[in-house]
Amino acid sequence: MFGSGFGVAVTAVDLCPWPAGALSVGDPDDAGPDAVPDDAALVPPGGGGSPARLGELLPVGVRSDAELAAELQRIVAIEARLMAYKTELVAAFAARRPDCWDVPRGAAARAARDARAGAPSDAEQDATAEDGDAGAETAAGTAAAGDGPTDTVETDAGSGMAGVPVDASGRPEFIGTSEFFADELALVLNCSRTAASTLIGQAFTLLTRLPGTWAALADGRLDWPRARGLTAELGAPAAGTDPAIVAAVEAALLPTAAELSVRGLRAAARRELIGRDAAATEERRAAAERAADVTVRPAGDGMAELAAFLPAPLAAALHDTLDGYARLAAADGDARPLGQLRVGVLGDLVLRPWDTTRPPLTATLTVVAPLGSLFPGAGAGAPVGHGGCDAAGGTAPAPADPARAGRPTPAWAGAAEVNGQPITAAQLRRLLEHLDALCPGGLQAPTGGALHLALVDPTTGALRATLTRAELERLARRGCPQHPPGTRRPDAGSGPGSHGHPGSGGAPPGTRGPDGGGGPGGDPAGDCGCPVLDRPPPVDRYRPSAAQHRYVTTRDRSCRHPGCTNRAGWADLDHVVPHAVGGPTDCANLCCLCRRHHRLKTDAPGWTFTMSDDGLLTVTTPSGVTRTTRPPGLTDPAPGAPPRTPSGGDDPPPF
Repeated sequence: MFGSGFGVAVTAVDLCPWPAGALSVGDPDDAGPDAVPDDAALVPPGGGGSPARLGELLPVGVRSDAELAAELQRIVAIEARLMAYKTELVAAFAARRPDCWDVPRGAAARAARDARAGAPSDAEQDATAEDGDAGAETAAGTAAAGDGPTDTVETDAGSGMAGVPVDASGRPEFIGTSEFFADELALVLNCSRTAASTLIGQAFTLLTRLPGTWAALADGRLDWPRARGLTAELGAPAAGTDPAIVAAVEAALLPTAAELSVRGLRAAARRELIGRDAAATEERRAAAERAADVTVRPAGDGMAELAAFLPAPLAAALHDTLDGYARLAAADGDARPLGQLRVGVLGDLVLRPWDTTRPPLTATLTVVAPLGSLFPGAGAGAPVGHGGCDAAGGTAPAPADPARAGRPTPAWAGAAEVNGQPITAAQLRRLLEHLDALCPGGLQAPTGGALHLALVDPTTGALRATLTRAELERLARRGCPQHPPGTRRPDAGSGPGSHGHPGSGGAPPGTRGPDGGGGPGGDPAGDCGCPVLDRPPPVDRYRPSAAQHRYVTTRDRSCRHPGCTNRAGWADLDHVVPHAVGGPTDCANLCCLCRRHHRLKTDAPGWTFTMSDDGLLTVTTPSGVTRTTRPPGLTDPAPGAPPRTPSGGDDPPPF
């Protein structure tokens, strides 16, 4: 028999050349290696403005049941390969963020770093040292509360790794990597810093301690949930275990890992680890006990979840106690659900309202009052004075901002718009009336606490001013110091507001103000439309004033770094443009940063922070990813409106 041979030739032909403008990087006429296709430019006519979806390219409706099952299994394998690739990317990214440029805490550590890298100039040292100490006047304990558990490096003799440097959580994966890499990765992935830190730990464990698991993941033989379960059991918990023992545990588990449930696989990993290293059991228990904590999480609908991580015997005893007291209350005739009774018992046992021997807890109550509520028509049944003027002094609504034409008015804004109009004495008297109507005797500060009032612009959501109840009463009583009772402003007119200022607080001629005063020659004290309240003025020193501290913490309410939720009570007031290089101590240049992110801004190279006058903070990572955060309530600018003016620029050298 004669043999035969066949040859196949394949020629690649570009049947659809790149259209003009389809390359988003590089010269549109040069489809070189740096040019990448722009998806929007490749959408076929009639394609709906977006690239084709997978469901359109691979229709699911025509597949049989077996084909659907096979496709889902193929996706699981693809996801596993992608996660293996993702861990490689994270590891490579981490390698480019070494810790050699991290600035340790303390003057001696800074001096050692400077000697290692070449000492900066005196001005640079002043900028770093002075801005790094900002916010010392904030609540005590900021340094401990603001950093989180992974912010310091120490030697933990009780972790089984005596002499081996680990962070405060006992995790060695950050050793050699910048302490701020997790913050950068969080902004790159648009996730929380906790999620980014977890991913870093998983990448470290898979690539250095569990190479067999990583290989199975990269080949699609092991799915991500099971690989993640193995890293949770053989990663940080087994940090003090001999690597040879960890490798033996991995080798024993991998052949049957895909056949076990995730929970079963983790239990098997714990059994294998205990059997091969009994000392690890006590180390894990001690580490878990050190991590005990009580946390609270919002749950929506006015509810929250109080969670306690504590030893199992103590948890069982607490639950039995709460349940026992709740059942006693139910037996006594309390008809509320048993769960609600347990919550009531918990509150009573912790707060002990009957115990008057201990000092009372203090609280700060902040009332946010949109300025629109001080104008006529702000709500149903709002009192209106003569001629459609506000009963508090004839305040007329200001004209709408043309820049916001066509945009919906926020639901909390009421019917009026302020748009930067001055806050007058008449408006403050109106606010006092609202506060006095809230409860008998008027709304007052809690016992031992404080009452802060925050006035916000109902159109933009920007904070206009903050003050205490005492300051409100004093300003409303004093009025405008430039125009005492019985006088008129030189520029007074006959238009709305009676003084030539639309929306001002003066009463029109022929009407009577809230204090019985009339129009010209009879206005109440200060009802001239002059501003008597605004945000605190700048101060000519480094330390913010008490009024600035109150204003900025009320505006920001938490750390302003993207993704951080540390509350403002534990945050520093940081100069966005450092004070040592000319940054003013002004509310437009101050923002709340927890101690960790304050140190990141001051010490980490490559990061830039800028902030607009109304508090819009823009943060750019060394890799060029930009995220913005807004103060709570601040709305987006209107389409076509001029951009917000930033008050900060690049950090001073060497950053």
